[in-house]
Amino acid sequence: MAKPDEARRFYARLMAAHARSADPRIEEVFAAVPREAFLGPGPWTVFAGEGRFQTPSADPGYIYQNVLVVLDADKGINNGEPMLHAMWLGKVEPKPGEHVTHIGAGTGYYTALLARLVEPGGGVTAFEIEAGLAARAKANLARYRNIEVIHGDAVANPLPPSDVIYVNAGVVAPPAAWLKALKPGGRMIFPWRPSETVGLAVLVTRLKNGFTCRPFMGSWFIPCVGASVAEPGAKIPTRERAARTRSIWLREDKAPDRTATAVSGDIWFSSRAVRVDDTR
Repeated sequence: MAKPDEARRFYARLMAAHARSADPRIEEVFAAVPREAFLGPGPWTVFAGEGRFQTPSADPGYIYQNVLVVLDADKGINNGEPMLHAMWLGKVEPKPGEHVTHIGAGTGYYTALLARLVEPGGGVTAFEIEAGLAARAKANLARYRNIEVIHGDAVANPLPPSDVIYVNAGVVAPPAAWLKALKPGGRMIFPWRPSETVGLAVLVTRLKNGFTCRPFMGSWFIPCVGASVAEPGAKIPTRERAARTRSIWLREDKAPDRTATAVSGDIWFSSRAVRVDDTR
């Protein structure tokens, strides 16, 4: 195996390539943050394809690959696929001085990457609903002065005003409070899972006159407690209709119309893009 630092530098280069971003800091943060520090002692159990494997030893080189690493096997909780997160970071573009809310922080690995990307001057509020994972995240992230870890429910508790909301749990629709927490120009990235057959990563941007909504890749995460079950009467999209979504609306601002691709509670999705004549 390559030495850990060497393996991590090469892994960082690969992740930056997958991010397809002009921001060189993405490679830098993947190279700077040791993944093994957030996984517990090795050997580790990893997922690849349809299989589960144990690494031959506790050599960190084994986890500098595009593999999920088991955090809680009974609950199906993993340290997610690095390539997916690299692509998400490239899409959501955290910038120095911004504030990020991370929902579903796990043990804090991707929280640490986000925290480094908003330095200097920025910070991260990280929510984790599982008590054991939240405790591990607090310990793992103790040296990061710009991170607050909250053991709590991000659906039931208010979010701080956010430039970026980074969601690592599947939702039928983002709660209205999440959209309202976005600052002007703010971005939210989340796994949209309106049904068992539809799983899409979605990038939302808050404009002056509405919220753009762009599905950009397949994505499957464990369900988000409190936001993963469709309400009675919800309009559930097919994958094809979901992929055509171009905006998202609060019912209080605009009633669902014939362009609606999905409707859930206080939120609806539309195939029509936000236009300059749309009003808030």
